[in-house]
Amino acid sequence: MKTSYLFLAEGFEEIEALATLDIMRRAGMPVCSVSITDNHQVRGAHGVDVRADKLIAEVSEADAEFLICPGGMPGATNLAACGRLCDMLKAHNAAGGNIAAICASPAVVLAPLGILNGHKATCYPGMEPVQVTEAEMTGAPVEQSGNIITGNGPANSFAFALAIVGKSCGAAKAGEVASGMLC
Repeated sequence: MKTSYLFLAEGFEEIEALATLDIMRRAGMPVCSVSITDNHQVRGAHGVDVRADKLIAEVSEADAEFLICPGGMPGATNLAACGRLCDMLKAHNAAGGNIAAICASPAVVLAPLGILNGHKATCYPGMEPVQVTEAEMTGAPVEQSGNIITGNGPANSFAFALAIVGKSCGAAKAGEVASGMLC
């Protein structure tokens, strides 16, 4: 199984990032947190410092299963401003690779790159009319459309992560992990 990468930028939403990492690891998926800066230490939107497993210079989309963008502000804006990450997302999408984003990131990171074009998607309420014009925004807690999984916010972090597990490892494994967590 290929490794998935979850990208951390200053101001990331801690629940979305850490719940996703935790649930994927419970499922046995290889996943690394990746700082988009040249520093392993990244501070979340609510002052939680996290040490990323890798730096963005150390990873490539070519060997990734999922590229994952948590939301949070200014985390999503910082992700969108990272040229290397944007290039990785575009290349991974063009190759049919799996991409997941939650909260502000579907609108702020993926939509401007054209990654949501023609897909059903969801994002943090209120972001849709400004940022997203070429996708069908459903307002659902989680949306899966082809190779894209999107979630709408922190309260749905578990459902978002379980959708990633389901796509990678199957519905039975996602159900097993959910059951073990009393979801």
